[in-house]
Amino acid sequence: MKRYSFICETEGERIDKTLTFLFPEQSRSFLQGLIAEGRVTVNGKTVSKSCKPSVGDTIEVEIPDPVAPVAVPEDIPLEIAWEDEHLLVVNKPKGMVVHPAAGNYTGTLVNALLHYCGDSLSGINGVLRPGIVHRIDKDTSGLLIVAKTDPAHRGLAEQIKEHSFTRQYEAIVVGHMRQPEGRVDAPIARSSADRKKMAIVAGGKPAVTNYETLAEYAGYSHLRLTLETGRTHQIRVHMAHIGHPVVCDTVYGLPKGQFACCEGQCLHARRIAFEHPITGEHIDLTAPLPEYFGEILRRMQG
Repeated sequence: MKRYSFICETEGERIDKTLTFLFPEQSRSFLQGLIAEGRVTVNGKTVSKSCKPSVGDTIEVEIPDPVAPVAVPEDIPLEIAWEDEHLLVVNKPKGMVVHPAAGNYTGTLVNALLHYCGDSLSGINGVLRPGIVHRIDKDTSGLLIVAKTDPAHRGLAEQIKEHSFTRQYEAIVVGHMRQPEGRVDAPIARSSADRKKMAIVAGGKPAVTNYETLAEYAGYSHLRLTLETGRTHQIRVHMAHIGHPVVCDTVYGLPKGQFACCEGQCLHARRIAFEHPITGEHIDLTAPLPEYFGEILRRMQG
């Protein structure tokens, strides 16, 4: 709850209009709701929205803390690659958002997990990200690990922090690499020019991506990429930075061109390997290349 106090400097204006001036980031309907709930007073007395305070009157406003929406279970099919009572690994399809956020409160992986697992998900990351230890982009397909219990979640998070958690991807990128193998070490932070994008920024968070070439085609390369860190959009930003953007990545790369069949970047989380945080068992899983990836490879080969 936040409380604000103002001295009225205008005469003859309705209180809801005055509040619109004082709180330009809020909608008129939201502010009128505060008035209706008795959260707005003039000289200590609650008022209606038609009240017209005078110059010198004291206006006090209470704005309640925002309430985060709660994810709800949805019966959405999941491809489970591995599972026990502590954790599970899913093969996420392209186009599925991992957790609810503005504009995507339904149809996410979390909605599906809540239906599949019920109450058996780690609560460490809150009600909108239950069980989510790491994430992959909406239009990136592949393997993602989910914690069912808090101890498993903490153990996996520690492995990620210590870089002992293997995450390998495959991608098709524009052009041929100068060397068949390489390492991109460039810090990443939010772009100052476009807050929806990430960028290479001096002083940003350390980010390292290792790559090796699996095959070359006319103007394109099929790469295996191994993350040492896990920054937002890391592979996409790094590949664009060295002049080899991921095919169909219209955010950091080029228009889709001949690969209009691909909705979003051609990037697949192919392999994941880790020590089971409870049993100590070494888990090493691989997901087959999805159909969209295979279709692009066939077009290149053809």
